[in-house]
Amino acid sequence: MSERSERSEPGVSEGSEPGVSERSEPGVSERSEPGVRAAELDASDELAKVRAQFVLDDVVYLDGNSLGALPVSVPGRVDDVVRRQWGEMRIRSWEESGWWTAPERIGDRIAPLVGAAPGQIVVGDSTSVNVFKALVGAVRLAALSSDGRDEIIVDATTFPTDGYIAASAARLTGCELRPLDPAEVPSALGPRTAAVLLNHVDYRTGRLHDLPALTSAIHDAGALAVWDLCHSAGALPVDLDTHGVDLAVGCTYKYLNGGPGSPAYLYVRADLQPRFDSPLPGWNSHADPFGMSPAYEPAPGALRGRVGTPDILSMLALEAALEVWEGVSIDSVRTKSLALTDFFLECVEAYVPRGRVESLTPSRHAERGSQVALRCADAGEVMKRLIERGVVGDFRHPDVLRFGFTPLYVGFGDVERAARVLGETMSEGA
Repeated sequence: MSERSERSEPGVSEGSEPGVSERSEPGVSERSEPGVRAAELDASDELAKVRAQFVLDDVVYLDGNSLGALPVSVPGRVDDVVRRQWGEMRIRSWEESGWWTAPERIGDRIAPLVGAAPGQIVVGDSTSVNVFKALVGAVRLAALSSDGRDEIIVDATTFPTDGYIAASAARLTGCELRPLDPAEVPSALGPRTAAVLLNHVDYRTGRLHDLPALTSAIHDAGALAVWDLCHSAGALPVDLDTHGVDLAVGCTYKYLNGGPGSPAYLYVRADLQPRFDSPLPGWNSHADPFGMSPAYEPAPGALRGRVGTPDILSMLALEAALEVWEGVSIDSVRTKSLALTDFFLECVEAYVPRGRVESLTPSRHAERGSQVALRCADAGEVMKRLIERGVVGDFRHPDVLRFGFTPLYVGFGDVERAARVLGETMSEGA
């Protein structure tokens, strides 16, 4: 299901007790007990078979929005990279094992998951480094097309690193930094705005921001849009090309299951690539990297987003992890994600003592990512007890329980059990 086709029936409002929101699992009896409904939903789940491609146990793992589960294909692939490609082939593997082309090859595997054509994504470095490249590059692009653009707008609710990087980019480019809530951005845009850095999904609340409308407003003002996709790529349609996004970045260790510290990626729209001036030019992005010229000449296309030697072990583990997406539609992932979060909110309403939690996650599908954030006074202690009982989510200071739903391996039975254990835990502490 895409953002453009979601329904808008009334459901749980923000800041209210969680309950039934927009239904996305037709054909299931509303009179059934949660456990029965979970079994019915699992039986009709078209993505259920993908679960077998992950290393899982009897723990309910709802923290895939921090670190995705391990795909079963990864250990064997990493063993081959270490023992054969590195151990036996050694330096030959840069060419014969495809190490040199891995950043753009793996970028093309990520591209369909974020709605991008091939040749626009390069994998490498951390999200933070790529945010810096994208934001400074955006300011430089803006300067090429219009004088006097000396302002960077940044999502005031952003993950802290994005804010830190934006502040540094503003200092380095001589721009003024304006932190704003995404809802305030359209009215704040003006002739001074060079670039806008926004998160597609708020990491605390799971709120999904309107990428198409915000990108359009940014373009109408003559500025460039830079999107952080860390909490949306692999969980919902992004459609970068369709909506004309200028630059985007994202991590691969959450919904893309690339492993701890797996390399991030940088998207530069095709028509901007010839003018993209990376603030981190390295030998790996040189047009002739082995020419060892003292003068820098950027490589064509997305390759100019590269910097130094790629982290091959992590990169090829990521490549193996992405194989789980073969034959999987991002629209089917979105449909299941909404059904999982709807069902979780219903189960929370059924199991958790009234008044003990408050949903921070929007009830409207068009405003919801693939997580549910619940506020409660003793959230840190509650999450500790949940983990002890085999339900893993995470805690966000000062009072937020955060549950991430990865449709490739989370089932409806997991959801029912998580809400039931949450209810039992909170009843015991009442």
